[in-house]
Amino acid sequence: MTTPTMPAFDFTPQPYDGPSFDEVMELRKRHLTPALVTYYKKPIMLVEGNMQYLFDEKGRRYLDMFAGIVTVSVGHSHPHVMEAARKQFERLQHTTTIYLHPTIAEYGRELAARLPGDLSVCYFVNSGSEANDLAMTMARAYTGNYDLVALRNAYHGGISSTMGLTSHHTWKYNVPHSFGIQHALMPDTYRGPWGMDDPDVAKKYADDVLDMIRFGTSGQIAAFIAESIQGVGGTVVFPDGYLKRVYEHVRAHGGLCIADEVQAGFTRTGTHYWGFETQGVVPDIVTMAKGIGNGAPLAAVVTTPEIAQTLTHRIHFNTYGGNPVSCAMGKAVLEVIDRENIQQHAHDLGGYFMDGLRRLQEKHDVIGEVRGKGLMIGVELVEDRRTKEPAAAACAQVFETAKDMGLLIGKGGLFGNVLRIKPPMCIQQPDVDFALEVLDQALAAL
Repeated sequence: MTTPTMPAFDFTPQPYDGPSFDEVMELRKRHLTPALVTYYKKPIMLVEGNMQYLFDEKGRRYLDMFAGIVTVSVGHSHPHVMEAARKQFERLQHTTTIYLHPTIAEYGRELAARLPGDLSVCYFVNSGSEANDLAMTMARAYTGNYDLVALRNAYHGGISSTMGLTSHHTWKYNVPHSFGIQHALMPDTYRGPWGMDDPDVAKKYADDVLDMIRFGTSGQIAAFIAESIQGVGGTVVFPDGYLKRVYEHVRAHGGLCIADEVQAGFTRTGTHYWGFETQGVVPDIVTMAKGIGNGAPLAAVVTTPEIAQTLTHRIHFNTYGGNPVSCAMGKAVLEVIDRENIQQHAHDLGGYFMDGLRRLQEKHDVIGEVRGKGLMIGVELVEDRRTKEPAAAACAQVFETAKDMGLLIGKGGLFGNVLRIKPPMCIQQPDVDFALEVLDQALAAL
């Protein structure tokens, strides 16, 4: 069987003259936390990137279909983003929000302009975990209530507060957390008790949130938080109408509605700028990170002026939140999304990719479900389509084989049996064709 040929790409990486793979591995083992994980049985060392491609220290090229864990939104070292960063670095690298600075103000205006309703006030932080932690604080302070409801299978961050929102035991240390947090059923139409063949599927899953409020809380809650599409949990897409019903229940019990757009935002779904818009809702608070800055340490909480006023009752400050360079990069990302029509591109390429994956599903029984929206795609592998037993070993093997052929993808889900495909949104059709050919061969090799 012939190894698939990667599409031509007019770019030559710079010669690498830094420490060797073995030296870096030794330094990492000696000086970095052992909690760090590496992908692949034999890890790869990446030293350069350009658009949808990455290069190792020997100059080998890889097609990146995981985007630094769904973070590189418009392309590695995108020239417009890099130029914005360069100009800002040369003028002013850092100042804090205790002083006025034009970049953060202009960026706040541009970001707010892309959100619906009265979502017009931005608070900048450095990561999705920080953003979700701040959203929790806002909701509790504004409502005067304490309890929050999240979803099973969710991932909202790894700091102690957001660890409580997260609902995967693999991410939760055996330390005190989750105070005042309840987890409702995830609306998984593939593995859950109700599937898409049930005409009341959205109502039944939404009513479980209502039951959780009634039986697991005081009846008055601070907030409900959900990813618009569950990312780490394996690209779980909610049934149409689910969030609309949930939001009605939450607001009737005093709570705010928080949309976690860390992975689904910034046009990745293809049909809308924000993932929550695919459900026809407007939240009270939106959290965002990852693709917001194309890799810059940037995140944001966006809410209404009324809710934002809550934080003025005490001092709340983030030293690096709104860093000029990060904001310059964030503003440049918005400009690239508009100029290069990224949303339509994600829609078109995502649909093409999904069609190809469904053809592979017809060919390979190990594929239980192909799901997603735009360029946020999951492929769930199973031992048996009838029992849906997770095929974690098969997923790991496909993952490794794809890497050996030059394709980098992610994996997720509680059982590690879902291939996560969330590339930089600059990929082209030949890249998709190459990825499909690689996956076909990797699945055939099982």
